[in-house]
This record gives sequence, C-alpha cells and structure tokens, in this order.
Amino acid sequence: MTPSASPPEAPAAPTGPRPIEIALLISVFVVAACGLLYELAAGALASYVLGDSVLQFSTIIGTYLFAMGVGSWLSRYFERQLPAHFLRIELLVALIGGALPATLFLANAYTPGAFRFLLYGMVLMVGTLVGLEIPLVMRILKRNVALKDLVSQVLTFDYLGALAVSMAFPLLLVPQLGLIRTGLLFGVMNAAVALWAVWLFRHELRRLKAHLVACVMVLGILLAGLAGAEHITSFAEDKFYQDRIVFSTASPYQRIVVTQGRSGHRLYLNGNLQFSESDEYRYHEALVHPAMAAHGAAKRVAVLGGGDGMAVREILKYPSVESVTLVELDPAMTKIFSENPRLAQLNGHALQNPRVKIVNTDAFGWLQQGAPDELFDVIVVDFPDPTNFSIGKLYTNSFYALLDKRLAASGYAVVQTTSPLVARKSYWTVVQTIESVGLSTAPYHAHVPSFGEWGFIIASRRPWRVPEALPEGLRFMGADTLPLLFDFPLDMARVPGEVNRLSNQALVHTYEREWGKVVAH
Repeated sequence: MTPSASPPEAPAAPTGPRPIEIALLISVFVVAACGLLYELAAGALASYVLGDSVLQFSTIIGTYLFAMGVGSWLSRYFERQLPAHFLRIELLVALIGGALPATLFLANAYTPGAFRFLLYGMVLMVGTLVGLEIPLVMRILKRNVALKDLVSQVLTFDYLGALAVSMAFPLLLVPQLGLIRTGLLFGVMNAAVALWAVWLFRHELRRLKAHLVACVMVLGILLAGLAGAEHITSFAEDKFYQDRIVFSTASPYQRIVVTQGRSGHRLYLNGNLQFSESDEYRYHEALVHPAMAAHGAAKRVAVLGGGDGMAVREILKYPSVESVTLVELDPAMTKIFSENPRLAQLNGHALQNPRVKIVNTDAFGWLQQGAPDELFDVIVVDFPDPTNFSIGKLYTNSFYALLDKRLAASGYAVVQTTSPLVARKSYWTVVQTIESVGLSTAPYHAHVPSFGEWGFIIASRRPWRVPEALPEGLRFMGADTLPLLFDFPLDMARVPGEVNRLSNQALVHTYEREWGKVVAH
C-alpha cells in the first residue's frame, strides 16, 4: 500500500513588522525628539531671561515630567477612535510646542511680568499632551504586536529620538537656526506626523476630510511662522532692546545682540547689558590700568573672558607687552569682534594684533591644564557676574587657587566683580574668597553710568602700590585721581562674607538675593 500524500504546508505567516507598525515607530522617534526639543527650548529661554540655568532647567524638567505623568494617567479615558485622538494631540503639540519659543520671546518683550506664568503654563500643556502620545501609540500598536516586543520597540525609538535631539540642540539647531526657527521646525515635524497618521488610518477615521483640513491649516500656520521667523525675532528684540539691532546671533552658549542708538553701540548677552559705547572706556580703563601700570613692565598678559576685545585694547597701550593670551569660552564672541568691521573698530582691531593669541575654551579648564612654568605678569579676569552656578565656579576659591599658580611672583591679577553698592555682600564675598587662598587684595570701585557703582579687586602676592604714571590718552583715569578709587564710603564699606567654594556656591545665592531686591523695586 502506498502512503497517502501529505497535504501541502501552508505558507508561514510573515514575522517581520508590518508597514503600518514601522510608520508608527518612526512617528514615536519624531514625537520623542519634538517633545524633548520643546523642553530644552523652554529651559534655555528660562535661563536666558530668569538666570541661574541650573535652577531653571531643574524646574522646567521637573514640571515637564510631572505633566507627562498627568498625560499618561489621562490616556486611560481615551477608549475609542484612538487614531483620531492621536492625530488631534499631534496637532495641538505642533501648535503649542512649535510656537513656544516665539511666544515666550514676544512675552518677554511686551509683557515681561507674564513671562514666568506663560512659561510654566506652556510647559505644562506640552508635557501633558506629550504624555498622552506614547500610551496612545502603544495601544494602537497593541492590535498587532506582542506586548514584550511592543514595549521594547516603542521605548527604543523613544530613547533614540531623545538622544538625537539632545545632541543636535546645542551643536546644530540653536547655532544654525536659533530658538524660534528650531521650535517652529519641530512643530512642522509634529504636524507632519499628524498628516502621516491621517493617511495611515484613512480607513478608520470617520471625518477624514475635516482631519485633513486641520492638518493642512496647522502646517500652513507653522510654515508661515518659519518663513517669517526673522521678522518675529526682530519684532520681539526691537521692543526689548529699544535701540536698533545691528547684529544678533545665537551660539551654543548665549544669545549675542549688538544695538546702536544715541549712546552708540551696546552689547547684550542673554539680554544682559555688557557694555555701552558711551561709557565702556570707564569700565575697561578701571579694569586694566591699576594693575598694568602698577606692574610697570608687564610682558606676558592673560585675559580670561572679555571676548569683545576691549580689555585687550587697553593692555596693548603698554609697549612692554610682548604677548596677550585671550581665553574666551564662546568662539562666536571673538569671531564677531575680530571680523565684523563695525565691532572690530570698537576695540581698535585689538584681536587682530599679532601679539594677541585667542584660545576658545573654558577658563577653569585652561588654568588646570596649563604648563606650570607658563606664568603671566598680569591676568585680567573679566567674566560676567555670577548669575548661575556655571559662572559661579569662576568665583570660587578653587578657581583663585589655580589663578595663583599661573601668576608670576611679582604679578597682579585683577577681577571684575559686581556693584559694591547694590550687591555689597556679594562684592566682599569675592574679596574674602580671594584672600582665602593666600593672596593679598586691593579692592576698588569706579562709577560707570550704564551700570552704576562697579567693583574690581587686585590680587597679588606683594602689596599693590599706586603707579607713578599711566599711559597717555586715557579718557577717565588719571594718576592723581586713581587713589580715590580705592576709598570706600560707609555704604560700600567691607562686611563679613562667606568663602565661595565649589561645594556650596554661596555667592550665587547671595548675588541673586541682592540683585533680586533691585528688580523687585
């Protein structure tokens, strides 16, 4: 008996992901990237406007994660028509998240009192909507994907999207596009995901035409905003800065704006005035000449900060100077003040002088990594005020101990501080911190109309002495009036201060408290 023929085997079911699953996983990647982008943009704007980047990013991230938790919890109430809910949420995220930087820029210019409320309100809304997105996608995918594969695939694409945007945000997006364009671009990406969802689920959507029209409208609004982003930026900044903006750019480190008005050019970093052409000579002469002239024959000079080149301009007035090393973190600063004809003229083209060497790096790291035998006769420390912990580390005893090691035995260092009138305790805290590493100090102050009464400190191993002569052509400082700068009236006299250490950053808190009183009034 011959064996009966066995029936032909049925073809194996495909095990790979279906096209709709691939499309949704790609959407997860985009959604995650957009969500994190809006969070980073909010944190960056908060640090620009409110200061203290550590505090702002911490509170923004905390608020955003809380809102995502709320959104995830709310997703349990979405039971039917999940694709329709998903694309509606995408369109809302696109509109609110995409417009977040532009809205906050305009609010800061026109209604600054509402900035903080609007900031956290928008972060809460975007976080809640983003918290709704991923659970809905997972429930849609659950129809065809096993749970263990579903969780691993969704979370993998979610984390990859977050990684991609976290790298691109500081290195590519902000420097090349700016915050407003970046926000609108990612809003367009969110809206494109919604449009893609319309096509994917066209057979399930009950009101296909209405959904399609909504997608096109949102895309149109965002693309129009993207095309007019430069006008939005100018509209906001013209109101905020009052004077005409002649140069503006965003680097990975800060927003740089130069204006021109009745008082000449003004430089703003993250909205904070750094100098005004009408009186910057007072500040920079006071910063440089008491130390340089007292030394008498400085050959090797270092400038930490001061990427605008104004301090270098004053240093080059001394024929004895053989080299100036300018250490500036932001290459955008030294580039524009070297190459922009209008701005280079302000520093007398000092950064193009062959005696000047520009090093774009962190000053703290530069001091740590420098050769022990590379000493300087004068070191000019011209950092912004300690408004946050990243700058505050440059005012710590650890920093001044490193500074001491790079200072020649007969050398002088001079440190820009803050106002001994407005922030009296902050100023004398810096003095106390410098003295804690064994250096002698000679505190002094000068009146700069744009800033008010401003403070400086000379630090050295030998006592500072009044110089016998100053360079010719100075507009503010004279040999006979120089000693007056070292006299402090009663309302600026020394008060006890705590040593500012890396482990406590006491100065940042003191500074914020003292200047906060001025803002409040």
